[in-house]
Amino acid sequence: MSYPEVIYDRATGVAADTVAKHAEPQPLVFYAGWFCPYVQRNWIALEEKGVPYQYKEVNPYKKDPHFLAVNPKGLVPSAEVNGKALYESLVINEFFEDFFPDTTKLLPEDPIEKARARIWIDYISKTVVPAFRQLVLAQDPAEQSKALSNYYDALKPYVEQIAPGGPYFLGAKFSLVDATIAPWVVRDFIHTKYRGYERSAAGEAWEKYSQAIETRDSIVNTSSDKEYYKQIYAKYLQD
Repeated sequence: MSYPEVIYDRATGVAADTVAKHAEPQPLVFYAGWFCPYVQRNWIALEEKGVPYQYKEVNPYKKDPHFLAVNPKGLVPSAEVNGKALYESLVINEFFEDFFPDTTKLLPEDPIEKARARIWIDYISKTVVPAFRQLVLAQDPAEQSKALSNYYDALKPYVEQIAPGGPYFLGAKFSLVDATIAPWVVRDFIHTKYRGYERSAAGEAWEKYSQAIETRDSIVNTSSDKEYYKQIYAKYLQD
């Protein structure tokens, strides 16, 4: 992701406590940026699985040579496992699922349900996230109105597929589908304050689902204070 001109250099709030718990060297090194929603996808999965990992904050302006050797693109998230590098948030989450088979499963065992989960992970990445970003970037009122409508349209098919009774997308069990969309749920207060977005406009199922997502421990524990998220988007919110 691109970075604003000024960015706070560390996680805050509950997320800072989580960072402190994962400061010691481990075979799995997680290169992260507290501010990045793609990072949070992986961080949530790590917390759900309860595996040992070392959290390393990457300064987007001063990337050390070792990190650039791990990921020449210089982007977070990245993971280093036994000296081998991985990147791309969706790939990393699939790796965690395969590499830690004896931990909490975040994809269904049934092949059809697993494929269905992957379909919706792909939908989030290709449809919901771009619509969220466009709503951030929209500046004049007409653009914002159109972008807001498009965001609701992007959410609608997803909301229609949330398991009846929830609380999570596939039902009682939290999954990688939820981890994939969660960072944008956490950040949607930006749209509520500056773009006229209301969860209720996406339906009661979305309201309940969003509440379940933002209050889950793995998501709370990887979320920084809201004021610092606001700084990330500040240059687009001055209208």
